[in-house]
Amino acid sequence: MGSASRQALTASRAELSALGGNVDLATAEELFAAVRAIGGSLQLRAILADASTGADVKRAAISAVFGASFGAPALELLAAASSRRWSADDDLLSGIEEIAIRAAALSAAPGTDIEAELFAFGRAVRSNAELELAVGSKLGDTASKVALVNSLLEHKVSAQSLAIVRQLVQQPRGRRIGALVRYAASVVSDQSGLVVATVTSAKPIAAEQLVRLQQGLSKSYATQMSINVVIDPAIIGGIRVQIGDDVIDGSVASRINELRLQLAG
Repeated sequence: MGSASRQALTASRAELSALGGNVDLATAEELFAAVRAIGGSLQLRAILADASTGADVKRAAISAVFGASFGAPALELLAAASSRRWSADDDLLSGIEEIAIRAAALSAAPGTDIEAELFAFGRAVRSNAELELAVGSKLGDTASKVALVNSLLEHKVSAQSLAIVRQLVQQPRGRRIGALVRYAASVVSDQSGLVVATVTSAKPIAAEQLVRLQQGLSKSYATQMSINVVIDPAIIGGIRVQIGDDVIDGSVASRINELRLQLAG
């Protein structure tokens, strides 16, 4: 995102925080629906994303399209987001989508681990090529994807996680499903004040070791850390830790590869 979009997104997050307890899952669902509607309408997208269009015109367009079916919080968040300057049209869609994910996270009951539910779904998709194709193919029917997600997740995860995944499969906008789920999980964690560390190991890690690792990473990064574990025998031994763009690779496979490069040189 360009600097204008980053500023617009920061302001939109502040608007969401200001609404506080007025935000519920219906707000998130309505914002997701708005993202799909705006993305599917060149005319509406042109009006809302054009920096030269007045805020009153944009608010009138939002009211005309969504006013009869959306609640006041969603309408206010849409009007606030569209009134700001975004670096690109797609940034407006991404910004509203992020606010919707954050609204879903805010609406969850205490103790609901949306991030862990999303991570588990992402892991299932990565481990099953047929499932990844079914929910992520550009050629797939959207209704079929939603039906599949419902059959897999309904009554097994929170309503918030289900709403988020439904949005991701309905409007990937050129993004791979695995990357989308990781992105959504990172937004949820950030909304909860956590940073996610993805730990890849060749075999399961003992609970006490995970606690020590979490404590060490939290201390090193000066923030509360949430850990997700991925089991991948290909790394042979050791662990690989990824936190955002930071990668700490202590795997045996990595060291073998480094040795091969040294010998080749």
